[in-house]
Amino acid sequence: MSDSFNSNDNGIKDIKFLEIKHLNGPNIWTYYPVLETIVDIGELEDFPSDKIPGFYDRLLQWLPTLIEHRCSYEERGGFLRRVKEGTWPCHILEHVTLELQNLAGMRGGFGRARETAVRGVYKVIVSAWHAEVTKSAMYAARELVLAAMNFQQLHNPAFDVERTIEHLRDLVDSLWLGPSTACIVDAAVARNIPATRLTAKGNLVQLGYGVRCRHIWTAETDFTPAIAEGISRDKDLTKTLLQSCGVPVPAGRIVESAKAAWEAAKDIGLPVVIKPCDGNHGRGVFIELCQQSEIESAYQIALNEGSGVLVERYIAGTEHRLLIIGGKLIAATRGDSVSVTGDGVATITELVESQINSDPRRGSTEDHPLNPIWLDSAAQMEIAHQGYQSDSIVPAGVRVLIQRNGNHAFDVTDQVHPGTAAAASLAARVIGLDIAGIDLVAGDISRPLNEQEGAIVEVNAGPSLLMHIKPAVGMPRPVGKAIVDHLFPDQENGRIPIIGVSGSYGKTSVALLIARLLILSGKQTGLACSDGLYLNYRQIDQHNCANWAAANRTLINPTVEAAVFENGFDTLLNEGLAYDSCHVGVITNIHPANHLGPHGIETHKQIFTVFRTQVDVITPTAAAIDDVDKTVKLPIGAAVLNARNGMLIEISTLCHGEVIFFSIEPELPVIVQHRTHGTGPRRGKRAVIMRNDVIILASGANELPLISIGTITGAYNVQALENILAAVGAAWALNIEPDLIRAGINAFGFLQEKYVTENQSVGIDLQTQEKDL
Repeated sequence: MSDSFNSNDNGIKDIKFLEIKHLNGPNIWTYYPVLETIVDIGELEDFPSDKIPGFYDRLLQWLPTLIEHRCSYEERGGFLRRVKEGTWPCHILEHVTLELQNLAGMRGGFGRARETAVRGVYKVIVSAWHAEVTKSAMYAARELVLAAMNFQQLHNPAFDVERTIEHLRDLVDSLWLGPSTACIVDAAVARNIPATRLTAKGNLVQLGYGVRCRHIWTAETDFTPAIAEGISRDKDLTKTLLQSCGVPVPAGRIVESAKAAWEAAKDIGLPVVIKPCDGNHGRGVFIELCQQSEIESAYQIALNEGSGVLVERYIAGTEHRLLIIGGKLIAATRGDSVSVTGDGVATITELVESQINSDPRRGSTEDHPLNPIWLDSAAQMEIAHQGYQSDSIVPAGVRVLIQRNGNHAFDVTDQVHPGTAAAASLAARVIGLDIAGIDLVAGDISRPLNEQEGAIVEVNAGPSLLMHIKPAVGMPRPVGKAIVDHLFPDQENGRIPIIGVSGSYGKTSVALLIARLLILSGKQTGLACSDGLYLNYRQIDQHNCANWAAANRTLINPTVEAAVFENGFDTLLNEGLAYDSCHVGVITNIHPANHLGPHGIETHKQIFTVFRTQVDVITPTAAAIDDVDKTVKLPIGAAVLNARNGMLIEISTLCHGEVIFFSIEPELPVIVQHRTHGTGPRRGKRAVIMRNDVIILASGANELPLISIGTITGAYNVQALENILAAVGAAWALNIEPDLIRAGINAFGFLQEKYVTENQSVGIDLQTQEKDL
């Protein structure tokens, strides 16, 4: 994604954004999405920060949290030290953008500011988990930096940091993942399971790739049946099913009028609870009602919150929320009553604000474990039940109950009686929910329910996880990990074989051939390349699909068992990769002359930096080594590289996996060295070579002749031979049997055009032969 901006030069010192690109995946800068902005600072090139009077003081006053930025000094306050000593506007813009994101609740941390060949023009790169949020943060950072420079020489320059952060926080809340979803995604990353957001906003996320993926939507999964959700919304049906299985529930029935509510209350026994049949979040729920007027009033309010009204026997005790995942109790919290104490001066409304909502733990963001208290209809009725109104002045020392069961933010997981945990698990199973929030009322959660006339009052699908992630009191619980373990048991990682193919030329042919070999091995294979988008031999899109969008389409296809992606130089440079890591990375060759000129590429070092991206993402990546839980075993991938190319020999030293060289010159010094001593941290010694017109699989001193090129269909040249060797190396790295590789090369060989009907029939015949083998 790229935006361009044109500004008129009016002679005023300014920071101009010339172009903004969102690199939505591993890229030349880092393993994570970034915003890359080309910035023109014009005359400000002559104004480092130490030359601008008052700049340092204003910046520190407006953003004191910049003290945490370590910068190149690798110490707290390092960045501010750079500002005091003198640094340039784009470096400051980078850090201010990151800090504004951090303060708004969007994690970041990666940033770079790099000069270009044009004086005063820089590239500024910052972490960008959501492009729109980061873009807004960068524009705000520009305004803040310019205001702090105060070239207008205002007597009292100012910048509204609080309002800016509030705006950014609103963007984060509306566009980024909610806390429940985010904790699951974080747990997946710790297990080396990839996460892909499927919507621009909202909480629908795919964990894993292709046929091994799973889906979550907040605390619901693709294991959560729609029928179970429907049952859980019908409170009366839920009670009936639970009661039939011996789960304790309060007596009650549905009523159709205020008068009927009063009659039902008398039959059930006072006091009672009035609530909607299908409401949620506690709206329209009224507890411990005894008077006819209260019950009839509560009926009308509850009716507005649902499609019907339920009258239930009141269960004495405290409400608790038990989280059940995969049949197991993972976390439990206790609700808490909320009250104020009169002072003889303030009204109840004023007391709520001064005594309750002033608590710093209360707020409307995910950073606050407790919600603000509002005097809604239920609270008003609770107050009236005690003889007061919201504007009543309460005598000094008198306590007034505002809410009977407030936030479930007090962790009691370790106190739950095993019998109560079993009842909650049974309730979730009866309704059919893999993840359920079980609401129950008990005087003492450490005792069995049947000893205290406790009962389960609700079963909720898609329960909030925030109360367990950030309880106001007690230990946070690893609920995200529990959900990931439920979706991916036995250390599954949700990954399919991914092969990335790059190079100056030959990459399309190599990608086609690798895909054909994977198909012959029995895998449903997705291929995104310059010739189009394929699923096995079926072409889905005829356009050039060597891009991020087509690769992403392939990875979210739940039928794909293996994926092959052509990654051209421009894709690596301008889009980033759609996957976080691959099992095999192939670079066919590098010819610098093909890439010099466009996109500001002027040196061989820049070309090296772009192409190394394909090797950097071979598993285990440096990011996975740092981020993934140390108990998780990371798979070992392979780089398949042309040994006749000096730049690729240098790139091979960066691979964290195995290195497999290929060459039509079997006695090259690098091949001899590699087969003798190995290359890279894995010291692998495999190579695909050609000697006397025979393709050979070499591993150290051992050699396995694979096929004579004289038997391969079609005409060839040096490039075509190297394409064959590269594809054979990738297939070997994927543990495809040599017999099958031989059969595939014999059939397809130098026929490096698009899939055609006759090739499809050849593929079918070869798959039959493979079964015979």
